[in-house]
Amino acid sequence: MHFRKCPEGDRRFIGSSGFHSGWAIAVLVAIFAVGAQAQSGAPALQRNSIRLHLSPDANRIPDANDQMLMQQQQEQDQNFENANAARRKLLTDESAELLELAAQLKNEMDKTDKDTLSVGVIRKAEQIEKLARDVKAHMKLTIGG
Repeated sequence: MHFRKCPEGDRRFIGSSGFHSGWAIAVLVAIFAVGAQAQSGAPALQRNSIRLHLSPDANRIPDANDQMLMQQQQEQDQNFENANAARRKLLTDESAELLELAAQLKNEMDKTDKDTLSVGVIRKAEQIEKLARDVKAHMKLTIGG
């Protein structure tokens, strides 16, 4: 605590800072403002007083044209899924064939000398190359956009 001698000679208490008295004043002003608003008849917020404004189109029942468009979109989505399933099956089959051809080529290469290549080995390598290009092209293919 700090005491200071006043000119009249009596000692008065002075707080360590003006923070405590400023805080108390701010709280009293806030309480007074809330009480004054409540007494002035200002409308209090009620849960039921909030209304949402929706567009009339938000809740309307789809007409025949909308139903037809929705059906077309569903059919298009189903066709897209079917086409992608067929593409995945084709890729799986071609990949399995590619693996089998590569294994056959390896077996034939193991049978030959290091200085000679047979015509069958060269043809099998070309067949593998062609099939690998087809697999790559099918992987890049996008159906339906």
